[in-house]
Amino acid sequence: DRVPATREGMPLAFQRTEGGVWIDPGEVPAYTVAALSLAPDAGGVSNPSGSLTAAPDLLENDYLRVELNRAGDITRIYDKVNGREVLVEGAVGGQFQAHEDRPINWDAWDVDIFLTDKTFLAEPAESVRVVEEGPLRATLEIKRRILNSPYTQRISLSCKSARLDFDTQIEWNERHIMLKVAFPVDVFSPTATYEIQWGNTERPTHRNTSWDWARFETCAQKWVDLSEGGYGVSVLNDCKYGHDSHDNVIRISLLRSPSMPDPLADAGQHRFAYSLFPHAGRWNEETVAQAYALNDPLIVRAQEGESTLPAATAEEEGSPAAQGPYPPSLVACDAPNVVIETVKRAEDGDGVIVRGYECRRIRGPVTVRFGFPVEAAYRANLLEATQADGDIITLATGT
Repeated sequence: DRVPATREGMPLAFQRTEGGVWIDPGEVPAYTVAALSLAPDAGGVSNPSGSLTAAPDLLENDYLRVELNRAGDITRIYDKVNGREVLVEGAVGGQFQAHEDRPINWDAWDVDIFLTDKTFLAEPAESVRVVEEGPLRATLEIKRRILNSPYTQRISLSCKSARLDFDTQIEWNERHIMLKVAFPVDVFSPTATYEIQWGNTERPTHRNTSWDWARFETCAQKWVDLSEGGYGVSVLNDCKYGHDSHDNVIRISLLRSPSMPDPLADAGQHRFAYSLFPHAGRWNEETVAQAYALNDPLIVRAQEGESTLPAATAEEEGSPAAQGPYPPSLVACDAPNVVIETVKRAEDGDGVIVRGYECRRIRGPVTVRFGFPVEAAYRANLLEATQADGDIITLATGT
């Protein structure tokens, strides 16, 4: 047998699973390409630090303890690191809620606040079983039905993460029903934070004014967060952009089923993922990083023949640091609150465009380093037009 290894042949911790293999590659720098290999199984591959436990009523790692009842409901999420109950006592986390959805106008575009007047919950689970149990990942598979729509949900914990992942496949057979998932968290805050493109915005969690009443449903991209002074919970998603946060309950809008203009809107098979991420303090760049990890995981491609990638070597002075056996980043910056969102070839073919944004409203200098020689750097506008000569950026040695 052969096992996953670094290019130099050092075995990596791995876990065989349905349809593939989970691999722990260690810390991989962003914006890099790394070669892995298959090495003879000599035995004695060390497992990653940490423990994982899986049973039909329990998922647990070094960060979270997740308890379920016989119906497949999550009745407790305990944050072991921060010593906090994540859910409100007696509440159910990740609960599917179906609402009759008949807006007064514009069937497919409007969502009215009386949506929640009629609510339906999922039936008890048909089955709950452990489908992954190993050193890297533990997963429960739950089969349930809400109204006329059967679904299968996989709830997972990884060995080195406080993120609780939900992967759902559903056959949506409803008409004029909206499906939401709710997380009633034990956090008190008058506002919730919603990510938007290259930034975020805050909305109240109360409905004290007519403006608040009108903004009960809010757009967000990869995450929404509810934080009080010393603790918070982020809810991440990979493709669902409607949210509402009322008091201490965060919800994601998952599916709708209007009949106009398309009588079969949303009907059929769907797959989507979302995650719960508790954290100390208010949200910060770790929430942003976890959301990117959910949406843009490592891409693995099989390659025939010998790789042409250079082996990791001691970096030149001033170049990005190589981490472990991997080459340095193509581009990196020294400010954790600055996200390098895009690296692309310029539309005119002359140079490389690097687009970044500051995610936490924090000012300060930023140093950007490249893993290749750079002759000059300029500020450019969104049309990729170079700004005036006075805006040339001076390059330091090795930058």
